[in-house]
Amino acid sequence: MTADVLTADLVEYVLRVGDDALVAAQRLGEWSARAPEMEEDIALSNIALDQLGVARAMLSYAGELEGAGRGEDDLAFLRDDREFRNCLLAELPNGDFAVTMARLLFLSTYQLSVYEELSRSGDDRLAGVAAKARKESAYHVDHAAQWTVRLGDGTPESHRRMQAAVDDLWPYTHELFASDGLVKRLADAGVGVDPAGLREGWLGAVSSVLDEATLNRPADGWAPGGGRDGLHTEHLSYLLTEMQVLHRGHPGATW
Repeated sequence: MTADVLTADLVEYVLRVGDDALVAAQRLGEWSARAPEMEEDIALSNIALDQLGVARAMLSYAGELEGAGRGEDDLAFLRDDREFRNCLLAELPNGDFAVTMARLLFLSTYQLSVYEELSRSGDDRLAGVAAKARKESAYHVDHAAQWTVRLGDGTPESHRRMQAAVDDLWPYTHELFASDGLVKRLADAGVGVDPAGLREGWLGAVSSVLDEATLNRPADGWAPGGGRDGLHTEHLSYLLTEMQVLHRGHPGATW
């Protein structure tokens, strides 16, 4: 693999990791002042800030690798939906609290696995960001797991809603582990992570939580995808409109 190919692959890969975190942060931020209790309001806001921290580090690095003069703000606020590389799971609407907790469980468990692998990357920049992020993700997983158990093994209504959330989001988890030539090349180079090898561990961790929560693990079937290639649901367009409106309305403005 030539250096140019490796750099181009790395830019795309870093955007995938960064966009997952950025879009997840925006969705979690929508709960600010709306969570069911004050402590949860603070907790979700802090998790959103953790995700935003990863997003900033990754988008900054992507801009440097790209060498086109774009910084983290340009990549966050001046790209259109077809240029984003996040998984579909991250962009889906929050729904009720059960949906948000199911998504946080699925996504953060996946992110933790990715960061653990990336902390051993041959790319020092990626390894450094991942080493810090995995500690934060471990908390995110624990937080989501506690709520999943609390709701799943709670009242009949909370159980019903938690099971419905798991059922509705499960199809979108398959995309997390989709492999392609890009991730395979980076994995072979000792730089990136091929997510296909993470699914078994993810299933074990998530299934353990679902069992404790008296929830059924859905059968695998329909598996929507396309996010890594810029093919998104309509929900991302609405999310980006809200997230980007200030920056686009005042281009070049600084604080």
